[in-house]
Amino acid sequence: MKYLLEIDRAVFFFINITLQNPLFDWLMPFITSFGNFKLLIIAGTILLFILGTRKERMFLILLIATILIADFISAQIFKNLFFRVRPCNTLQGIHLLVGCTSSYSFPSNHAVNITVFATLISFKYRYLTIPAIILAILVSFSRVYVGVHYPLDVIGGALIGLLIASGVLYLDKRYFARFYNPLKDKQICSKEIDK
Repeated sequence: MKYLLEIDRAVFFFINITLQNPLFDWLMPFITSFGNFKLLIIAGTILLFILGTRKERMFLILLIATILIADFISAQIFKNLFFRVRPCNTLQGIHLLVGCTSSYSFPSNHAVNITVFATLISFKYRYLTIPAIILAILVSFSRVYVGVHYPLDVIGGALIGLLIASGVLYLDKRYFARFYNPLKDKQICSKEIDK
């Protein structure tokens, strides 16, 4: 475990110090701050809710609920299991580009949430798979670059987000879909009648 943490620290310094450049110094704090995307997210949510089909509105509710649940699980359960202190609170000589909070480091909530978002969006809108994956990678990378997370924090966060999203997709397919896809129920009923 100690060896793994040493590698984690070395990769952190490589991303945070060695890769340091003016373009990333401007871009990564912008990407890492969800506040910069709030207006776009709110506008997109309202538009989809107003203009979308019933299935799209139900998907939107599922997406928001899953992100909120994932965020809670990450922040209230996992962070309090591992008690990992952020690199910006323990390491000297780092390149800190955003404020450093006192909350624990593992897992990265940003990585959890963006992975849930990317996974669910990719399953609903296949044509958005590549952009969603790129966005998830950029947000996760930015958390290390700006100095507030170790690489294992974002990798762990991405894995947790992927597990939660996969679980929700399974539950959706198995149980929830019947509530907002009446055709599926009719197909199931007609198949049972034919038997």
